[in-house]
Amino acid sequence: MGGSSNTTTTTSGGGTGGKDKDKGKDSPAAFMEGERVLAYHGPLLYEAKVQKTENREDEWRYFIHYLGWNKNWDEWVPSDRLLKYTDENISKQHELTKNQTVDKTIKTGREAQNNPKGSNDAKTIKEDTKGAVKGKKRKNQLGNEEKERRSSESLLMSQFPLTLKKQLVDDWEFVTQLGKLVKLPRSPTVDDILKKYLEHRIKKDNKISDSYAEITRGLRCYFDKALPAMLLYKKEQKQYKEEIKGDVSPSAVYGAEHLLRLFVKLPELLASVNMEEDALNKLQQKMLDILKFLQKNQVAFFLSAYDGDAKGADVVKGK
Repeated sequence: MGGSSNTTTTTSGGGTGGKDKDKGKDSPAAFMEGERVLAYHGPLLYEAKVQKTENREDEWRYFIHYLGWNKNWDEWVPSDRLLKYTDENISKQHELTKNQTVDKTIKTGREAQNNPKGSNDAKTIKEDTKGAVKGKKRKNQLGNEEKERRSSESLLMSQFPLTLKKQLVDDWEFVTQLGKLVKLPRSPTVDDILKKYLEHRIKKDNKISDSYAEITRGLRCYFDKALPAMLLYKKEQKQYKEEIKGDVSPSAVYGAEHLLRLFVKLPELLASVNMEEDALNKLQQKMLDILKFLQKNQVAFFLSAYDGDAKGADVVKGK
Protein backbone atom coordinates (compact mmCIF):
# COMPACT_ATOMS: atom_id res chain seq x y z
CA MET A 1 0.00 0.00 0.00
CA GLY A 2 0.98 3.64 0.14
CA GLY A 3 3.52 3.34 2.96
CA SER A 4 4.24 1.99 6.41
CA SER A 5 1.27 1.29 8.62
CA ASN A 6 3.12 3.13 11.38
CA THR A 7 3.03 6.39 9.46
CA THR A 8 0.88 8.96 11.22
CA THR A 9 -0.96 11.25 8.82
CA THR A 10 -3.24 14.00 10.03
CA THR A 11 -6.41 15.09 8.33
CA SER A 12 -5.44 18.72 7.95
CA GLY A 13 -6.34 20.35 4.68
CA GLY A 14 -10.05 19.60 4.51
CA GLY A 15 -12.43 16.72 5.00
CA THR A 16 -14.34 15.40 7.94
CA GLY A 17 -12.24 13.23 10.23
CA GLY A 18 -12.40 12.15 13.84
CA LYS A 19 -9.46 14.12 15.15
CA ASP A 20 -10.00 15.57 18.66
CA LYS A 21 -13.69 14.57 18.50
CA ASP A 22 -13.38 11.26 20.32
CA LYS A 23 -10.78 11.98 22.96
CA GLY A 24 -11.82 11.64 26.55
CA LYS A 25 -13.34 8.79 28.49
CA ASP A 26 -16.92 9.94 28.06
CA SER A 27 -16.61 11.11 24.44
CA PRO A 28 -18.52 8.99 21.89
CA ALA A 29 -16.59 7.25 19.11
CA ALA A 30 -16.37 9.31 15.92
CA PHE A 31 -16.76 6.17 13.80
CA MET A 32 -19.01 3.17 14.32
CA GLU A 33 -18.38 -0.55 13.83
CA GLY A 34 -19.36 -1.52 10.29
CA GLU A 35 -18.96 2.06 9.02
CA ARG A 36 -17.31 2.60 5.65
CA VAL A 37 -14.50 5.15 5.87
CA LEU A 38 -11.44 6.49 4.10
CA ALA A 39 -8.17 5.67 5.83
CA TYR A 40 -4.73 7.20 5.47
CA HIS A 41 -1.97 4.69 4.76
CA GLY A 42 1.17 6.67 4.12
CA PRO A 43 0.36 9.67 1.90
CA LEU A 44 -2.72 8.13 0.26
CA LEU A 45 -6.31 7.42 1.25
CA TYR A 46 -7.88 3.97 0.90
CA GLU A 47 -11.43 2.75 1.34
CA ALA A 48 -11.79 0.77 4.56
CA LYS A 49 -14.34 -0.59 6.98
CA VAL A 50 -14.31 -0.22 10.76
CA GLN A 51 -14.48 -3.69 12.27
CA LYS A 52 -13.84 -2.93 15.95
CA THR A 53 -13.68 0.12 18.22
CA GLU A 54 -11.89 0.44 21.53
CA ASN A 55 -11.25 3.24 24.01
CA ARG A 56 -7.64 3.11 25.13
CA GLU A 57 -6.31 5.58 27.67
CA ASP A 58 -9.17 8.03 27.02
CA GLU A 59 -8.73 7.86 23.25
CA TRP A 60 -10.76 5.88 20.73
CA ARG A 61 -8.92 3.57 18.34
CA TYR A 62 -10.35 1.66 15.40
CA PHE A 63 -9.51 -1.73 13.90
CA ILE A 64 -9.99 -1.38 10.14
CA HIS A 65 -9.97 -3.61 7.08
CA TYR A 66 -8.86 -2.04 3.78
CA LEU A 67 -11.53 -3.05 1.27
CA GLY A 68 -10.24 -5.29 -1.48
CA TRP A 69 -6.90 -5.87 0.30
CA ASN A 70 -5.45 -8.87 2.10
CA LYS A 71 -6.46 -9.05 5.76
CA ASN A 72 -2.74 -8.95 6.65
CA TRP A 73 -3.06 -5.17 6.18
CA ASP A 74 -5.78 -4.91 8.86
CA GLU A 75 -4.66 -2.65 11.71
CA TRP A 76 -5.59 -0.49 14.69
CA VAL A 77 -5.50 3.23 13.89
CA PRO A 78 -6.28 6.46 15.77
CA SER A 79 -9.08 8.75 14.65
CA ASP A 80 -6.73 11.14 12.85
CA ARG A 81 -6.01 8.39 10.30
CA LEU A 82 -9.69 8.23 9.28
CA LEU A 83 -12.11 10.37 7.29
CA LYS A 84 -15.85 10.08 6.81
CA TYR A 85 -16.87 8.51 3.50
CA THR A 86 -18.26 11.62 1.81
CA ASP A 87 -18.12 13.02 -1.72
CA GLU A 88 -15.75 15.74 -0.52
CA ASN A 89 -13.33 13.24 0.98
CA ILE A 90 -13.57 10.91 -2.03
CA SER A 91 -12.46 13.87 -4.17
CA LYS A 92 -9.60 14.40 -1.72
CA GLN A 93 -8.63 10.73 -2.13
CA HIS A 94 -8.47 11.07 -5.92
CA GLU A 95 -6.49 14.30 -5.66
CA LEU A 96 -3.89 12.72 -3.35
CA THR A 97 -3.49 9.77 -5.73
CA LYS A 98 -3.07 12.12 -8.67
CA ASN A 99 -0.50 14.26 -6.83
CA GLN A 100 1.44 11.18 -5.75
CA THR A 101 1.77 10.08 -9.38
CA VAL A 102 2.99 13.54 -10.41
CA ASP A 103 5.50 13.67 -7.52
CA LYS A 104 6.97 10.30 -8.51
CA THR A 105 7.39 11.45 -12.13
CA ILE A 106 9.15 14.69 -11.06
CA LYS A 107 11.39 12.84 -8.61
CA THR A 108 12.41 10.28 -11.22
CA GLY A 109 13.30 13.06 -13.67
CA ARG A 110 15.44 14.90 -11.11
CA GLU A 111 17.29 11.74 -10.13
CA ALA A 112 18.04 11.01 -13.77
CA GLN A 113 19.52 14.51 -14.21
CA ASN A 114 21.59 14.49 -11.02
CA ASN A 115 22.79 10.89 -11.34
CA PRO A 116 23.39 9.99 -15.01
CA LYS A 117 25.06 6.78 -13.84
CA GLY A 118 22.40 6.07 -11.27
CA SER A 119 21.96 2.45 -12.31
CA ASN A 120 25.61 1.68 -11.61
CA ASP A 121 25.49 3.57 -8.33
CA ALA A 122 22.39 1.64 -7.33
CA LYS A 123 24.16 -1.63 -8.15
CA THR A 124 27.13 -0.65 -5.99
CA ILE A 125 24.86 0.36 -3.11
CA LYS A 126 22.96 -2.90 -3.44
CA GLU A 127 26.20 -4.94 -3.33
CA ASP A 128 27.46 -2.98 -0.31
CA THR A 129 24.15 -3.54 1.44
CA LYS A 130 24.28 -7.27 0.76
CA GLY A 131 27.78 -7.42 2.19
CA ALA A 132 26.70 -5.61 5.35
CA VAL A 133 23.73 -7.90 5.87
CA LYS A 134 25.96 -10.99 5.74
CA GLY A 135 27.88 -9.73 8.75
CA LYS A 136 24.82 -9.24 10.95
CA LYS A 137 23.25 -11.63 13.42
CA ARG A 138 20.49 -14.01 12.35
CA LYS A 139 17.89 -11.90 14.13
CA ASN A 140 18.76 -8.86 12.04
CA GLN A 141 18.84 -11.01 8.91
CA LEU A 142 15.27 -12.09 9.54
CA GLY A 143 14.29 -8.46 10.01
CA ASN A 144 15.89 -7.50 6.70
CA GLU A 145 14.24 -10.42 4.93
CA GLU A 146 10.88 -9.21 6.22
CA LYS A 147 11.64 -5.70 4.90
CA GLU A 148 12.57 -7.12 1.50
CA ARG A 149 9.33 -9.12 1.44
CA ARG A 150 7.36 -5.95 2.25
CA SER A 151 9.32 -4.14 -0.48
CA SER A 152 8.39 -6.78 -3.05
CA GLU A 153 4.76 -6.49 -1.95
CA SER A 154 4.77 -2.73 -2.37
CA LEU A 155 6.20 -2.95 -5.90
CA LEU A 156 3.12 -4.79 -7.13
CA MET A 157 0.51 -3.29 -4.82
CA SER A 158 1.66 0.34 -4.96
CA GLN A 159 1.24 0.35 -8.75
CA PHE A 160 -2.08 -1.53 -8.70
CA PRO A 161 -4.38 0.38 -11.13
CA LEU A 162 -6.89 2.53 -9.26
CA THR A 163 -9.87 1.41 -11.36
CA LEU A 164 -9.06 -2.21 -10.59
CA LYS A 165 -8.89 -1.41 -6.86
CA LYS A 166 -12.41 -0.05 -7.22
CA GLN A 167 -13.35 -3.26 -9.03
CA LEU A 168 -12.13 -5.28 -6.02
CA VAL A 169 -14.20 -3.16 -3.64
CA ASP A 170 -17.33 -3.62 -5.80
CA ASP A 171 -16.62 -7.36 -5.96
CA TRP A 172 -16.42 -7.52 -2.15
CA GLU A 173 -19.68 -5.59 -1.75
CA PHE A 174 -21.63 -7.68 -4.27
CA VAL A 175 -20.71 -10.98 -2.59
CA THR A 176 -20.45 -10.21 1.12
CA GLN A 177 -22.95 -7.37 1.52
CA LEU A 178 -25.55 -7.96 -1.21
CA GLY A 179 -25.35 -11.76 -1.38
CA LYS A 180 -24.81 -11.75 -5.15
CA LEU A 181 -22.48 -14.16 -6.94
CA VAL A 182 -20.84 -14.24 -10.35
CA LYS A 183 -22.89 -16.51 -12.61
CA LEU A 184 -20.80 -19.44 -13.86
CA PRO A 185 -19.41 -20.35 -16.26
CA ARG A 186 -18.01 -16.94 -17.13
CA SER A 187 -17.19 -15.65 -20.57
CA PRO A 188 -14.41 -14.89 -21.11
CA THR A 189 -12.86 -17.39 -18.73
CA VAL A 190 -9.45 -17.05 -17.10
CA ASP A 191 -8.07 -19.35 -19.83
CA ASP A 192 -9.55 -17.07 -22.51
CA ILE A 193 -8.14 -13.92 -20.90
CA LEU A 194 -4.62 -15.34 -20.58
CA LYS A 195 -4.72 -16.49 -24.22
CA LYS A 196 -5.85 -13.02 -25.30
CA TYR A 197 -3.02 -11.47 -23.28
CA LEU A 198 -0.45 -13.75 -24.94
CA GLU A 199 -1.83 -12.79 -28.37
CA HIS A 200 -1.58 -9.14 -27.31
CA ARG A 201 2.11 -9.58 -26.39
CA ILE A 202 2.90 -11.44 -29.62
CA LYS A 203 1.30 -8.64 -31.63
CA LYS A 204 3.08 -5.95 -29.61
CA ASP A 205 6.54 -7.61 -29.66
CA ASN A 206 6.12 -9.03 -33.16
CA LYS A 207 7.39 -12.38 -31.89
CA ILE A 208 6.53 -15.28 -29.61
CA SER A 209 8.03 -14.69 -26.17
CA ASP A 210 8.80 -17.85 -24.20
CA SER A 211 8.96 -15.85 -20.96
CA TYR A 212 5.41 -14.51 -21.31
CA ALA A 213 4.10 -17.93 -22.36
CA GLU A 214 5.72 -19.44 -19.27
CA ILE A 215 4.27 -16.73 -17.02
CA THR A 216 0.72 -17.22 -18.32
CA ARG A 217 1.04 -20.98 -17.79
CA GLY A 218 2.32 -20.38 -14.26
CA LEU A 219 -0.44 -17.88 -13.53
CA ARG A 220 -3.07 -20.36 -14.71
CA CYS A 221 -1.57 -23.03 -12.46
CA TYR A 222 -1.47 -20.64 -9.48
CA PHE A 223 -5.10 -19.72 -10.09
CA ASP A 224 -6.32 -23.32 -10.26
CA LYS A 225 -4.55 -24.21 -7.02
CA ALA A 226 -5.24 -20.98 -5.11
CA LEU A 227 -8.93 -20.51 -5.97
CA PRO A 228 -10.46 -23.05 -3.56
CA ALA A 229 -7.85 -22.34 -0.88
CA MET A 230 -7.79 -18.55 -0.69
CA LEU A 231 -9.70 -16.77 -3.47
CA LEU A 232 -13.29 -17.60 -2.53
CA TYR A 233 -15.57 -15.94 -0.03
CA LYS A 234 -17.43 -18.31 2.27
CA LYS A 235 -20.66 -17.71 0.37
CA GLU A 236 -19.03 -18.92 -2.86
CA GLN A 237 -17.88 -22.32 -1.57
CA LYS A 238 -21.13 -24.11 -2.39
CA GLN A 239 -21.13 -22.72 -5.93
CA TYR A 240 -17.54 -23.94 -6.41
CA LYS A 241 -18.45 -27.49 -5.37
CA GLU A 242 -21.36 -27.49 -7.80
CA GLU A 243 -19.37 -26.18 -10.77
CA ILE A 244 -15.92 -27.77 -10.39
CA LYS A 245 -16.23 -31.53 -10.73
CA GLY A 246 -14.07 -34.24 -12.23
CA ASP A 247 -11.26 -32.94 -14.43
CA VAL A 248 -12.76 -29.45 -14.83
CA SER A 249 -10.21 -26.69 -14.09
CA PRO A 250 -11.33 -23.49 -12.31
CA SER A 251 -9.57 -21.45 -15.01
CA ALA A 252 -12.01 -22.90 -17.56
CA VAL A 253 -15.05 -21.78 -15.51
CA TYR A 254 -14.20 -18.59 -13.60
CA GLY A 255 -13.42 -15.20 -15.11
CA ALA A 256 -11.72 -11.85 -14.55
CA GLU A 257 -13.41 -11.15 -11.20
CA HIS A 258 -11.67 -14.07 -9.48
CA LEU A 259 -8.44 -13.68 -11.48
CA LEU A 260 -8.10 -10.15 -10.11
CA ARG A 261 -8.33 -11.47 -6.55
CA LEU A 262 -5.26 -13.62 -7.28
CA PHE A 263 -3.15 -10.53 -7.92
CA VAL A 264 -3.85 -9.30 -4.38
CA LYS A 265 -2.60 -12.64 -3.04
CA LEU A 266 0.45 -12.89 -5.32
CA PRO A 267 2.90 -11.03 -3.03
CA GLU A 268 2.01 -13.48 -0.26
CA LEU A 269 2.46 -16.46 -2.59
CA LEU A 270 5.69 -15.19 -4.14
CA ALA A 271 7.20 -14.50 -0.71
CA SER A 272 7.52 -18.25 -0.20
CA VAL A 273 9.31 -18.77 -3.52
CA ASN A 274 13.11 -18.96 -3.44
CA MET A 275 13.89 -16.39 -6.12
CA GLU A 276 16.62 -13.77 -6.64
CA GLU A 277 15.47 -10.22 -5.96
CA ASP A 278 16.14 -9.06 -9.54
CA ALA A 279 14.20 -11.99 -10.99
CA LEU A 280 11.34 -11.35 -8.57
CA ASN A 281 11.17 -7.68 -9.57
CA LYS A 282 11.14 -8.58 -13.27
CA LEU A 283 8.36 -11.08 -12.65
CA GLN A 284 6.28 -8.47 -10.84
CA GLN A 285 6.80 -6.02 -13.70
CA LYS A 286 5.30 -8.62 -16.03
CA MET A 287 2.41 -9.11 -13.60
CA LEU A 288 1.82 -5.35 -13.67
CA ASP A 289 1.72 -5.55 -17.46
CA ILE A 290 -1.04 -8.16 -17.21
CA LEU A 291 -2.92 -5.90 -14.76
CA LYS A 292 -2.69 -3.03 -17.25
CA PHE A 293 -4.10 -5.36 -19.91
CA LEU A 294 -7.02 -6.19 -17.60
CA GLN A 295 -7.55 -2.48 -16.96
CA LYS A 296 -7.52 -1.68 -20.68
CA ASN A 297 -10.19 -4.34 -21.27
CA GLN A 298 -12.08 -3.79 -18.01
CA VAL A 299 -15.46 -3.20 -19.65
CA ALA A 300 -15.17 -6.34 -21.80
CA PHE A 301 -13.71 -8.64 -19.12
CA PHE A 302 -15.57 -7.68 -15.93
CA LEU A 303 -19.23 -7.77 -14.95
CA SER A 304 -20.83 -4.48 -13.94
CA ALA A 305 -23.28 -6.34 -11.66
CA TYR A 306 -23.61 -9.85 -10.23
CA ASP A 307 -26.86 -11.73 -10.85
CA GLY A 308 -26.34 -15.03 -9.06
CA ASP A 309 -27.81 -15.58 -5.58
CA ALA A 310 -25.89 -17.09 -2.69
CA LYS A 311 -28.54 -19.42 -1.30
CA GLY A 312 -28.21 -20.97 2.12
CA ALA A 313 -25.06 -19.07 3.11
CA ASP A 314 -24.54 -16.67 5.98
CA VAL A 315 -23.39 -13.13 5.33
CA VAL A 316 -19.73 -12.81 6.14
CA LYS A 317 -17.50 -9.77 6.16
CA GLY A 318 -14.28 -11.14 4.89
CA LYS A 319 -12.55 -13.97 3.14
